[in-house]
Amino acid sequence: MNMSATGPNYLNTLNNQQKEAVLHTDGPLLILAGAGSGKTKVLTTRVTHLIQSKKCFSNQILCVTFTNKAANEMRERVQGLVVGNTNSVPWLGTFHSISNKILRKHAEAVGLKPSFTILDTLDQLKLIKNILAAENIDIKKNPPKLIAHLIDHWKNKALTPSEIKTSPSDYSKINALKIYRIYQERLKMMNCVDFGDLILHCVTIFKNFKEIRESFKRNFKYILVDEFQDTNFIQNLWLNYITGDTKNICVVGDDDQSIYSWRGAEVKNILDFEKNFSNTKTIKLEQNYRSTKNILNTASSLISNNDDRLGKKIWSDFSDGEKVWINSYSDGRDEASGTSDIIEKELAKQFSLNNISILVRASFQTREFEERFIRIGLPYRVIGGVKFYERAEIKDALCYLRLIHQKNDDLAFERIVNTPKRSIGDTTLKKIHEFSRNSNQNLFDTSVSLLDGDELKPKTKESLKLLIKNLNQWTKLSEKLDHVELLERVLDESGYTKMLIDEKSPEAEARLENLKELRSSMKNYSNLIEFLENISLQTAIDEEWDGEKINLMTIHAAKGLEFECIFLPGWEEGMFPHQKSIEEKGDVAVQEERRLAYVAITRAKQRLFISFANNRKFFGNKNDNNDWMPSMPSRFIDELDKKYLKINEIAEDPHQDFEFSQDTGFSTIPKSPGWDRYTKTKEKTKTINFTNNLTDFKIGQSVHHETFGNGKIIHIDGNKLLINFKDSGEKKVIDKYLRKIENE
Repeated sequence: MNMSATGPNYLNTLNNQQKEAVLHTDGPLLILAGAGSGKTKVLTTRVTHLIQSKKCFSNQILCVTFTNKAANEMRERVQGLVVGNTNSVPWLGTFHSISNKILRKHAEAVGLKPSFTILDTLDQLKLIKNILAAENIDIKKNPPKLIAHLIDHWKNKALTPSEIKTSPSDYSKINALKIYRIYQERLKMMNCVDFGDLILHCVTIFKNFKEIRESFKRNFKYILVDEFQDTNFIQNLWLNYITGDTKNICVVGDDDQSIYSWRGAEVKNILDFEKNFSNTKTIKLEQNYRSTKNILNTASSLISNNDDRLGKKIWSDFSDGEKVWINSYSDGRDEASGTSDIIEKELAKQFSLNNISILVRASFQTREFEERFIRIGLPYRVIGGVKFYERAEIKDALCYLRLIHQKNDDLAFERIVNTPKRSIGDTTLKKIHEFSRNSNQNLFDTSVSLLDGDELKPKTKESLKLLIKNLNQWTKLSEKLDHVELLERVLDESGYTKMLIDEKSPEAEARLENLKELRSSMKNYSNLIEFLENISLQTAIDEEWDGEKINLMTIHAAKGLEFECIFLPGWEEGMFPHQKSIEEKGDVAVQEERRLAYVAITRAKQRLFISFANNRKFFGNKNDNNDWMPSMPSRFIDELDKKYLKINEIAEDPHQDFEFSQDTGFSTIPKSPGWDRYTKTKEKTKTINFTNNLTDFKIGQSVHHETFGNGKIIHIDGNKLLINFKDSGEKKVIDKYLRKIENE
């Protein structure tokens, strides 16, 4: 072993807390690793130390990560550190990859053969559809994606079909449970598993076969778990089953970065670790190697408002750096324009575009930024998602509109003819194509002709007849109706909206939000033709992933990443924290939303810009073409310590159209009037009091509303009050509709 005066060489680059975390090898250990504190280095060095100090052989270490990328990175680092370059750590991998390895070895214990096949998501859905058909269960009332979601939820809770109890009145769960039971039987018959089964079958084996469980407990002398705050119930149970009597389990995580409850993660796993393992040693990694002091202090001031946390204070040896900018814009378009101005005129001179990122709470928020960047020629990429106008639901909607505008658009016809499902499958489409070639007609006219003959099956014929009738009707309506209302009619009458609502999945909700955002974007154009022409230009721009590009992504997708400059737009009540989350889970959701904001802030290394719009175009008012709604700055902005902020008001009249006048070409970077306004305002920065109180009410006061009942004021902006009502959840209300409750 290579040694220095202070110990093995691999310890030389560690700070005191990191070194302590590596050298404390016996008993349960909780490493609370703050953002950017070098947790991967600690984990890999700890594995290296266990091997080099001969505490165990490399095959006696179980090291669990959450992604294959993280596992590969750790494996490479360990190989570079271990003298003699042993066969790395064979039991280093994700929960699923390690479970796969265990299950291959003991497949017979759960009635499988070691050669079992792992089904992907599409195979799962296909199997569920087949079962629904065989059992004569209505597929529309029992969407396969919803059933797949419920099955996955049950498996994450370690529940087999025999262990689930349902209410007699909950018909959807009763049917889903029936499908789950048959689904598991079919999987076993086919010698197949899904991803949830990999862990569930291992837990079943550990639970029912003591000798197998004990053999793993003896073999794994040391267990290490990365991102422990993201573990779910069954993963924690899986770990508990194979943790040996010595309790040499080391978990690394950050309760302040637990942001995945929507996919089953339980923050209580890390919060309760010390309770579950007596004599736990806790080491806090608080030195940050990523961000400036102003950014870190801003993050700390925000997250300190959460109640359920273990507590730590991240700090840095770096300089104070620039203050965090809080920018107020008139509306979403102004926000996108102002952001591009800052990038073009200031940041692009100092940083690579690859090191500039815009992080949004929900994917539909990328639309206004994408449109702005396309118009002024700023290259960008969408990470962890698809560009707005390339998303399936957007392309479907656009194809409906294209076909209404022009019946000979065969590509559009081909895309929507069976979307939603209309019993017009590939065989029918192939027949339409053949007749089209022979008659030299477009697909729409060919379909009309086929309705007069007997070439199509009766059910298919009826469906095609209805589609043709609808398309003709929508074409007539397009001459009378506003193009935005036309889109609403098409989505409703085609059954597209209902298809997504019935799906009842998080993905379907996101797709519905995207369609609402499309509706908002259409209001920027005077008619359907103008809209379609502009969209065609936007989607025709050459796509290349590599090269200098600004990064657009959701905050969830940014977890684990870091960038020199970060923009965080849309910090408004209802947007962030997200209204739906609050309505469903109340204060628990607010705390997770705050953790998400903390993650967003701590992605930034040098520059951080947080912004909100004073007005948004919302998609809820069907009959109002100018549905501007005033918005309130997020409560999270009020929670940031003002010492570390530079507050700018860059607001304009939302109806002043300055944005597109200079965007005539892509060959040169144009000057933006938005930038001129910004620079003028920058010279005379105006302080904004985000809780400007123009009422007689105060935060924390109890009030009554005729419709929503009793509640407490949690946020004030002018005469707009955010109230947490006991029975109705959080609502935004004008003060004149409230009365104070005395002596409550």
